[in-house]
Amino acid sequence: MLLSRYQHEFIEAGCDEAGRGCLAGPVFAAAVILPADFDHPLLNDSKQLTESVRYDLRIEIEQKAIAFAVASVDNVEIDEINILNASFLAMHRAVDMLSIIPQFLIIDGNRFNKYKKLPHHCIVEGDAKYFSIAAASILAKTYRDDYMKQIAAEHPEYDWHNNKGYPTIKHRETIMRIGYTQYHRLTFRVSDPQLSIF
Repeated sequence: MLLSRYQHEFIEAGCDEAGRGCLAGPVFAAAVILPADFDHPLLNDSKQLTESVRYDLRIEIEQKAIAFAVASVDNVEIDEINILNASFLAMHRAVDMLSIIPQFLIIDGNRFNKYKKLPHHCIVEGDAKYFSIAAASILAKTYRDDYMKQIAAEHPEYDWHNNKGYPTIKHRETIMRIGYTQYHRLTFRVSDPQLSIF
């Protein structure tokens, strides 16, 4: 059972990212402020949901959220500052874009670079524990998928329509065979057998 809040004193935004493990494309992040009494029987970690359910939930989240924002950090920036810092930067950018300024952040994961002077709390597997983080995970994932489908038309040989930039065997083999595009992260090891395909 997911919870609506980590704390009840301050306006709270949940933050999550999508695309950290990809070989191509930006990392996306979202920040979401939900009503205190928000509840939804299907809302959960985006990785636990089908694509169609994610997109249905995105509509509901955007309609019912008090505020939400989605931001990204592209592959060039990722190569410059590394993927961990890029993930934090994407979250910072999303928080910057919120129409309501939050007073407290809850972050999916175990690390975060402090945002201005806002207090925050990191929660491992937070997207399966708090509605606002789950909502952020769905927005980040669906907006990133939309972006990858859009650029897939430019480079159909990499199969981004299906793999969304993640290191599937076909994606890695294509890079090793014909090289990188302008969307690839050049600091990621393509031939590493330890890379997860999801």
